[in-house]
Amino acid sequence: MSKGSGERPEDEYAQAASVDDLPHFVLRQIAADLNPSDRPIAAHILTNLNDDGLLTVPVVEIARYHHVLISQVEAVLHLIQRAEPLGVGSPSPQAALLAQLEALSESSSVPAQAETAIREGMELLSRHRYLELGHLLGVSTKEAREIAAFIRTNLNPFPGRGHWGERGSSAGDPGTRALVYHYPDVIISRMNEGDETLLVVEIALPISGTLRVNPLFKQALHDAPSEKAEQWRSDLEQAELLVKCLQQRNHTLVRLMQRLTTLQREFILHGNAHMQPITRAYLSKELGVHESTISRAVSCKSVQLPNGHIVPMDVFFDRSLHIRTALRKIIDEETRALSDTEIGEILAQQGFSVARRTVAKYRSMEGILPAHLRNSGRRVASQTYILTPCR
Repeated sequence: MSKGSGERPEDEYAQAASVDDLPHFVLRQIAADLNPSDRPIAAHILTNLNDDGLLTVPVVEIARYHHVLISQVEAVLHLIQRAEPLGVGSPSPQAALLAQLEALSESSSVPAQAETAIREGMELLSRHRYLELGHLLGVSTKEAREIAAFIRTNLNPFPGRGHWGERGSSAGDPGTRALVYHYPDVIISRMNEGDETLLVVEIALPISGTLRVNPLFKQALHDAPSEKAEQWRSDLEQAELLVKCLQQRNHTLVRLMQRLTTLQREFILHGNAHMQPITRAYLSKELGVHESTISRAVSCKSVQLPNGHIVPMDVFFDRSLHIRTALRKIIDEETRALSDTEIGEILAQQGFSVARRTVAKYRSMEGILPAHLRNSGRRVASQTYILTPCR
């Protein structure tokens, strides 16, 4: 089709969807539901997302640019917000939380006051002012804490950070990579809701059926021309080796996940505070493989946990996650800003012996400001409800 035509070829969208950045990751999911007249609007929205997955231009400006009603733009935006990661395309963190809460309420129960807390109490939530939040919602401080914990655990005001990937520090730096988004390679789910439930592990292969070398090719090898017989035989051996290597890799991944779900069962079911500090070297000895085999098996792979969160597979080997979770809980519950030394003493009472310098490091990793800045009431709201920090 010529460039002068006002139409766009159908396969252009399919080609765009093969790129693993956030706009194309979302486009791949909604393309089938888009009317042809809505495609330019969707493209406008998706190309104006920031790294947090939030829309950076007003809806009215998009409507004016395309000469359409605001309601049409809002309909396309709602479709985008329902794609993964939920809430993507929202104009603000508050709107992202509300979109996720609406979707979550369709499949599970949510606290009655959660929507009000988000609509009217965002500032109180971000500053952990649970007493005032309770007064606003007409509930006790304990209930306000429970509502805040539900929001923090199940919702993410920055949808673009909900999927894992690598963030490049500069577009001009050839050594960096942009954020990459993935469907999970492994899905872990519960058999039922009890604490003693069995965990079901599914390996999400990128193919369907069974991979094998076409038997017709093997038969044709007997009738191959003499000058091509050797080449065909070599091709057949390489194909069979490829199939064998893929089967072995998948077998290793199955064994790895079976052992990880046993060792990290409490983390999978109950969250970061229950992470067990294990290493790749320890697991490689248990499975009888080289440590590099474990590293390759988990590299660039993701796992969907029973709560729906998608995390990098190497999070199972994060030996400081449970300590950082305890640190965050201490700061969430502080009545005054505690110094790193005081936090270290409380952690020691909980069985975590860490130096003050390490406390400062972990606090920085969690995006929490020092005591003197927390004391002035200036917390890092952008990190308060992040479920899985970008790695």
